[in-house]
Amino acid sequence: MALYLIGIGLNDEKDISVRGLEVIRSCDAVYLENYSSLLNCSIPDLERFYGKKIIAADRKLVEQSEEIVAAAAKKNVALLVIGDPWGATTHIDIMLRCRQKNVQFKVINNASIITAIGITGLQIYKFGKTTSVPYPDKNFRPETAYEVINQNRMLGLHTLLLLDIRPDLGKYMTVAEAIDVLLEIESRKKQKAFTPETFCVGCARISSSDVVIKAAAAKDLKKMDFGKQPHCLIVPGELHFVEEEALRQWK
Repeated sequence: MALYLIGIGLNDEKDISVRGLEVIRSCDAVYLENYSSLLNCSIPDLERFYGKKIIAADRKLVEQSEEIVAAAAKKNVALLVIGDPWGATTHIDIMLRCRQKNVQFKVINNASIITAIGITGLQIYKFGKTTSVPYPDKNFRPETAYEVINQNRMLGLHTLLLLDIRPDLGKYMTVAEAIDVLLEIESRKKQKAFTPETFCVGCARISSSDVVIKAAAAKDLKKMDFGKQPHCLIVPGELHFVEEEALRQWK
């Protein structure tokens, strides 16, 4: 009996590793964590390819319920994660809970947005802290993303911004929405960390055959069509001449 945390890649049902697929097919129960990212395929697509019934797991089920860990104490259970299991900090918690309850825990890695973003031509080793841009609410207007951009910028580092998704509401943040959120914070903070002239790289569906990458000033990038989500946004820091050359193809 064990809990297998399995990365399923960034694009569709065929991104699963051979080892991951073998484990999924051997498990008694299969859950899909569906709140930290978005695939370019449906759960039925996954079920047909994997040959297993999949249970959609929201944040409450993964982070607050003991259902998955308790099940893994009695049988083999797979928790599928879009991208790589360690791409979201929430999965560290479920590992610790398994250890506390003496439940065997195993990980099968896969591609992550953290490395796949290298297709832009920006050097992975020059990225600073990664952060997310959440949807602001009436009483919730976090400024963390703006602050991280500012901190990375002072160090000459690139910033990868992961954009909010709310599957329960059918909301998936776009590049344009993220830019609007950051510009609104700039209007209040006035630290020039993110202005309409800030050079950005917008990305959509990284790792898919119809990936879209565009580089421009924020004011121009927000007018461009990136197609369906998931989207992400990069604010480059100091550029090496090779990075500058690579980015010209996306302008």
